[in-house]
Formats: sequence, C-alpha cells, structure tokens
Amino acid sequence: MNWWQRLQKNPLARFGAIVLLIFYVAVIAADFVAPYNPLASQPNGSLLPPTRIYWVSQKSGQFIGPHIYPTTQGDTDLETGDRQLIVDFQKPSPLRLFVSGPQYRLLQLRLPLPPKWDEVTIFPGIPLDWHLFGTTGEAKFNILGTDDQSRDQFSRLVHGGRISMFIGIIGVLITFPLGLIIGGISGYFGGWIDSVIMRFAEVLMTFPGIYLLVTLGAVLPPGLTSTQRFLLIVVITSVISWAGLARVIRGQVLSIKEREFVQAARAMGGKPIYIILRHVLPQTATYVIISATLAVPGFIGAEAVLSLIGLGIQQPDPSWGNMLSLATNASILVLQPWLIWPPAALIILTVLAFNLLGDGLRDALDPRSLRR
Repeated sequence: MNWWQRLQKNPLARFGAIVLLIFYVAVIAADFVAPYNPLASQPNGSLLPPTRIYWVSQKSGQFIGPHIYPTTQGDTDLETGDRQLIVDFQKPSPLRLFVSGPQYRLLQLRLPLPPKWDEVTIFPGIPLDWHLFGTTGEAKFNILGTDDQSRDQFSRLVHGGRISMFIGIIGVLITFPLGLIIGGISGYFGGWIDSVIMRFAEVLMTFPGIYLLVTLGAVLPPGLTSTQRFLLIVVITSVISWAGLARVIRGQVLSIKEREFVQAARAMGGKPIYIILRHVLPQTATYVIISATLAVPGFIGAEAVLSLIGLGIQQPDPSWGNMLSLATNASILVLQPWLIWPPAALIILTVLAFNLLGDGLRDALDPRSLRR
C-alpha cells in the first residue's frame, strides 16, 4: 500500500511525472500559453529565426528592460540561401507577461459525433484574450521563429502538442479495455473460444505495425477535418494494438481462475462475465497500469510517423509529426534548424518521460522489486 511513497523516492520517475504534468497543462491551455493563432500568418515574416531579445536600447544606449524590434524578411542570397533580415530599431516593443492578444475560448471542446461525424460543441469554453507572454508594441515575439507560411513556430508547437499528447491517452483508453476483455474471456473459458481468439490475435500480430498503419492511413476518405482524421488514426492504432495485451492477460487469467476466491465465486453461482470483470481482471491491475504507461509512447510515435509521411494530421493544422516532416528537406536542416529540432526534442522528451514514469511504477508496484 506504500507504492506512492516508493514512487516519490524514485528521482527519474519524479522527473518524468513533472515533465508530463508541465506538457499536459501547457497543451490543455494552449490558447493561453501560445502568443498567437497557430494558423495566422505574419506580414513579411516567412522563415524568420528565433527573435533576439534586447535589454539596452539600440537607439539611445539606455537600459530599458527586455524588448524586441519589428523584424521582417529581406532578400535571399540564391547561392548560399542566407536570408537578409530587416530590423526596425526605431520601434522597441517591451516584452511582458499576461498581455492582451487574439481572442480565443479557453478549454473549448469540439468533437465529431456519428452518424455524420459533424463537429459538435461539447463545452463552449471561456472567452478570453489574455496570453501568457507577448509584446505591447508592433513587433512579433517569435520565440522559436516562423515557418515557411509566416506562422509562429512556438504557437504551432503548443497547439500541435494537443494531438501528439492526447493520442496516446485516448489510444490506451480504447486498446486496453479491448485487450482486457478479450484476453479475459479467452483465458477464462478456454477450449475452442481460446483457440479462435488467440489464433486471430497471432495473425494480427504478424503484420508489421508500421506498414499496416501506412496502409490503413492511406485509405482514409479525403476531405476529413483534422479532428476526424485524428479520431480515425486513434481507432486504427488501437484496433491493431490490443492483440499483444490480450495474450498476456490471457496467460494471467489462466492462473488466476484456479485460485480459491474465483472457485468460491463460481460455486456461489456467479455468472462468468461477472466473475471475469469483478474478480479476475482486477488482479491484473498492476500489470495493466505499468503497461498503459509504457504503451503511450507507441501511439505518439505512430502519429508522428503517419503525419511525417503525409497520412496523418494534414496542414495547416499542426501536430508534432507533420511539423517534423520538414526534416525531409535537407536545406531546411542546414538553413532553418529551428523548424526541426523543437518538435523532435519534444517527441523524444515526451517518450522518455513516459518510459521513466512507467519504469518507476513497475518498481513501485512489483512485489519482486521489494524483495530485491
């Protein structure tokens, strides 16, 4: 019962949990954290590098605090690819926290619902125009630069994190109930039911995951919105991911169903489905919690791969995967690295944080680790 105390004593698990907490809070409140609309283009602001922050006025030489200057693109050297920047040092713009900016609805929730999959507003959100940081002048504060469409890279990164961070959570909520129920039925009943389910699971597991994802992603109907495509990708990745979990749960159920409390429930007239859901599957909770934490990075990677090859979330809507697709252009890797490294670093850090938290949960919940 003291697993929580053991988890808190694990510094790596604590680090992973703090990183994930920060990321999830940031993407949930993306409209507040991001200074600009992720779909809005800035005038003459294509492929700008990260904005330089000044502390001393470039005109008078006096200290005026953190500020920036309006920056626009200039001519491009066709031989080297270098872009000239035009900075207006006559118009300093102070940097501030909690500034007024584009209006938005905080925590608005819209989902496509069947049968026509039209987007329905579940929660209208809170109308606000405050942002975590920004400027009070004409200059735009592009902390990570802008992309080829003059859109703020940081704003797109924060909004794109909603898809990349929640695809794993939603995928686990679909995959694990399927794996638990199917594996539990297979292990409890045995016989021909077990044989049919396990043979089907083995056939499903023989397909290479990435190729199956690409095939299924390619047959998505055209004209879908990003939300609809997102949900379909989640369903696709979930449907092909339950087989491995079902095999493990089936093996555990084969052992659990022979224990005394299960035999007593059966002798008292308990129905099989009730016994499976009430007595058998709860005994696998430790394994399920650990596996769910370690399974989330797989969904994040699947979305990134699909978006990277153009079968996932489509432009102009952002996700870390389709933002990373610019890495296929060698010139961008050399001349505009700020477009590539942030989404790549966030994907790596998120996957690492989930793995560290999963390892910490395994050490805290596994009785064998206590004996060691």
